Amino acid sequence: MNGILGKKIGMTQVYKDDGQAVPVTVIQAGPCVVVQRKTSEADGYDAVQIGLVEGPRNAEGKLVPKAPNNVNSPRRGHFKKAGVAPTYQLAEFHVEGDSEVQAGDEIDVSIFEEDSYIDVVGTSKGKGFQGVMKRHGFGGGRASHGSSFHRAPGSIGQSAYPSRVFPGIKLPGQMGNKRITTKNLQIVKVDTDENLLFIKGAVPGARNSYVQIRPAKNG
Repeated sequence: MNGILGKKIGMTQVYKDDGQAVPVTVIQAGPCVVVQRKTSEADGYDAVQIGLVEGPRNAEGKLVPKAPNNVNSPRRGHFKKAGVAPTYQLAEFHVEGDSEVQAGDEIDVSIFEEDSYIDVVGTSKGKGFQGVMKRHGFGGGRASHGSSFHRAPGSIGQSAYPSRVFPGIKLPGQMGNKRITTKNLQIVKVDTDENLLFIKGAVPGARNSYVQIRPAKNG
């Protein structure tokens, strides 16, 4: 298994043996359950679909799955076929064809090791409609008195030729709220008891947002 779903808890810092403070992002990674095993023969490719198990813990410390409020019949049957409780979040991860992972198997944070490198996929914070100075880092015009050019983008094309605006020109618009992949992040600490990953640096998304974690492709 080469990936897991998690929820971003927030940021803090941990100290190394030499006293150096390392900024880390804490992620509640799993536990997850395998909902479907896809094979080349049946589906055309090899992958597993996993669901993130969420919910409070009982007196014995075991996680009590929290099921979605409204699960339609097709989706309920999909989970019933795998013999698992419905989950809010689903994701697919590639596996090798000879992998023995099957529906119903549980996946936790123990699949990762300290000091290894991972890629984290999440949705960046949405910042609404923004101008070019905030969205693209434009310098803007002079702030002196009498200037009528402060935060405008300036010329975006020529009037005589080609008489149009080229695609991809940097303009005001929606900022953030996009799928972002942050690559080659180092795992500083793995807490298998609480299913926590301490990842060096920042990852995309706000607190309590969901992320996908997979081994780094270019690490």
